Amino acid sequence: MIYAGIDIGSITAKAALIKDNQLLGTHVILTGYNPVNAGIKVFQTLLKKNNLSKKQITAIVSTGYGRASVAFADKALTEIICHGTGACFINPEIRGIIDVGGQDSKAISLNKNGQVENFAMNDKCAAGTGRFLEVMANALEVGLDQMGYFSLTADKPSKISSICTVFAESEVISMIAGQEKRENIIAGIHESAAARVAILAFKINIKTPVMMTGGVAKNKGMVKALENRLGFKLIVETLAQENGAIGAAVLASKL
Repeated sequence: MIYAGIDIGSITAKAALIKDNQLLGTHVILTGYNPVNAGIKVFQTLLKKNNLSKKQITAIVSTGYGRASVAFADKALTEIICHGTGACFINPEIRGIIDVGGQDSKAISLNKNGQVENFAMNDKCAAGTGRFLEVMANALEVGLDQMGYFSLTADKPSKISSICTVFAESEVISMIAGQEKRENIIAGIHESAAARVAILAFKINIKTPVMMTGGVAKNKGMVKALENRLGFKLIVETLAQENGAIGAAVLASKL
């Protein structure tokens, strides 16, 4: 039997398929302004890639901030549960997760069975999220996919003191006007974001090994800044961005 998971995030929509407890495939698209359409499109595209039809899917679980918009899902579950399940499906040794998404950041502790023991979440401010990095990338006229490269070539990270994204953006604009090196500004942005996220991990006394999930895990500069702040290495899998959808698919197989 085949099971599906759909994760509707604020920036991207992800879908995953599980068959016989093995990952069959995943797909990612931009969510855009209509999460309902995004859920339909990412699911249908993944089915087409695998030469499947919806009637061949036994059960579907949706997750993410837009999980309620997936009307055809059999059940909607929080991303906390789905990320925990997805991480342990990929690596059963994982005991902690740091998930940096588009609109929030989360630190999650897991027990030996992959169940969530505790978590802390930043959902009231964009600082330390993908949206924060996106705003800064636009101010610096740098693609999000280039930020990691620039950050790793910095020689002296700039100091970003503001917690608020709006004020931090003003700081960055002033630094640009002061002709500070772009790579140093970006490294400073990563350090500022990492400081916010690390607070969540320390708050729940997160245990290693820790996996970083979410689209921001692709940013090597952010990963390095987090590792420096936390004092240990993070495990970053190829499918870090799709982790929530994978967990949702695994949970669909248990309905």
